[in-house]
Amino acid sequence: MGVIYYNGEFHDDAVSLDYNDRGYQFGDGVYEVVRVYEGRLFTAREHFERLVRSAGEIKMSAPKSVDDYIQICEQLVDRNDLVNGNIYIQLTRGVAARNHAFPVPATEPVTLMYTYTAERPLKGMQNGVKTISTEDIRWLRCDIKSLNLLANVLNKEKAVQAGAVEAIQIRDGVVTEGASSNVYRVKDGAIYTHPADNLILNGITRRVIKECSQELAIPFHEETFGHDDLLTSDEVFISSTTLEITPVNQIDDQVIGEPGPIVKKLQQAFETKIKMIK
Repeated sequence: MGVIYYNGEFHDDAVSLDYNDRGYQFGDGVYEVVRVYEGRLFTAREHFERLVRSAGEIKMSAPKSVDDYIQICEQLVDRNDLVNGNIYIQLTRGVAARNHAFPVPATEPVTLMYTYTAERPLKGMQNGVKTISTEDIRWLRCDIKSLNLLANVLNKEKAVQAGAVEAIQIRDGVVTEGASSNVYRVKDGAIYTHPADNLILNGITRRVIKECSQELAIPFHEETFGHDDLLTSDEVFISSTTLEITPVNQIDDQVIGEPGPIVKKLQQAFETKIKMIK
């Protein structure tokens, strides 16, 4: 497993987790995943700013500052000789006897951070991937990157069983996002994606795509759209920290087509930003 960071200390091997950890028993916590390219952190500050926000939304204080988290990540990269991969960060409310209500007095949050190697998803980025559509059965605070991911897991498994990479979720006829990604449609040269409200996670890669679109003078509309709209798109793509910008070539039985010009332009712009990491 390599070197991990657990509650203020680096460890060369696995650590024992308390069975009364509220993250384990209730999913009472938040998390982030930071991408590493050639040993360098990508958009780490944005990820940790979101981590702190997510913690605050569940009435929990992050024990470290954004700068502290970035420094810990840099040490993990060095100690593990990580070249290309990810850093997983998890905060839970802490250890206390099992009770749904918050512990009194308040517990110290439990912090876990570790790295793992992961190469870029180049095949999917170049050729596109198959997806399915399914009902969005998640709770109403999808803007919080919480540990409560069972609904996402169930929908992702539907996709896997169908031989697909992602499940595009639909709530009351509106396309929200994927089980672990944001979803976009391209029509007449413009990009459309669900507004960054409580029904989706405002992805860090989503923010980079929005920035790239502005730099490329590609209209970027944060508007809702339906399943039928998605199927009549000129291009469809998904994004996440691990998927980057991945075109969709099929939704259910509907063939969307080969990766189009808008996706390719965005991928090139995204590649430039990766190369600009200091």
